[in-house]
Amino acid sequence: MSAADVDDLQSVVRGGPARGGVGDRVFKGAATGAGGLILAILAGVAIFLLVKAWPAITASAEDLPNQESLIKYVWPLLYGTVVAATIAIIVAVPMAVAVALFISHIAPRRIAQPMSYLIDLLAAIPSVIYGLWGIAVLGPASVPVLEWLSDNLGFIPFFEGPASSTGRTMLVAGVVLAVMILPIITAVTRAVFEQTPRRLQEGALALGATRWEMIRLTVLPFGKSAIISASMLGLGRALGETMAVAILLSVSGGVTDNLISSANPSTIAANIALTFPESSGLAVNALIASGLVLFALTLAVNMAARTVINRQVRI
Repeated sequence: MSAADVDDLQSVVRGGPARGGVGDRVFKGAATGAGGLILAILAGVAIFLLVKAWPAITASAEDLPNQESLIKYVWPLLYGTVVAATIAIIVAVPMAVAVALFISHIAPRRIAQPMSYLIDLLAAIPSVIYGLWGIAVLGPASVPVLEWLSDNLGFIPFFEGPASSTGRTMLVAGVVLAVMILPIITAVTRAVFEQTPRRLQEGALALGATRWEMIRLTVLPFGKSAIISASMLGLGRALGETMAVAILLSVSGGVTDNLISSANPSTIAANIALTFPESSGLAVNALIASGLVLFALTLAVNMAARTVINRQVRI
């Protein structure tokens, strides 16, 4: 053993830091640089959006699209974005958790492995295909359901009607987004469910718990933070989805609670994709300002999710 190795060993025994080698220093520098680069890119995107959106922020209402203030212009788009993403999360999260539990703890391996591959393949389908599927298959198939909701639950503002005859509604758009974010949430939660300590599961079964009780008492508590983080990851995808919503949704531009009619607000991302090619001047700045709002919303959602996850870890 060399004198340098002896010094390192003595440093560790005394509780001090061991002197890292060249590889350790290179790795530390690369990791630090990568983290700093991500923060720099994020700050650069925020600065770019703010600079490009500033003319629209400071312009008068008469100069902006539709001769209305920026708040009135962005608010329906923000509302539509949040509603579509909320529907997607409500539909996708329970289904994704159920599928993850089925693959990780219920299905035999000869079924679980192919099924996990099929679920992962959903993430490889382009969003345009989802939009076409929604407008050609899911939309027409949902018309009887929309009519039933209007006839039987019309006293609820969400299903007030009249039901759309094409199925191009906010509710159907939310379901399409749910299918799109399903593989993301499923993959993350499945990976964490499979890491549940075996001794906890065997201990619960040894005490007389059924398989469902074992899952409820050990697997779900262990994967709670993963469910939250996966849900927020899927929510970020749903908030920023463009083409599927742009193809499927029948847009009227107003704010409405009715989810089954043909009158629907657009989303920020879809509105940018549809109107940007024909926009110029302050109209472009207004679109970038709406993108800045979407950027801030996504950042706030991720920060809130990180806060919740950190609290769960400390508990």
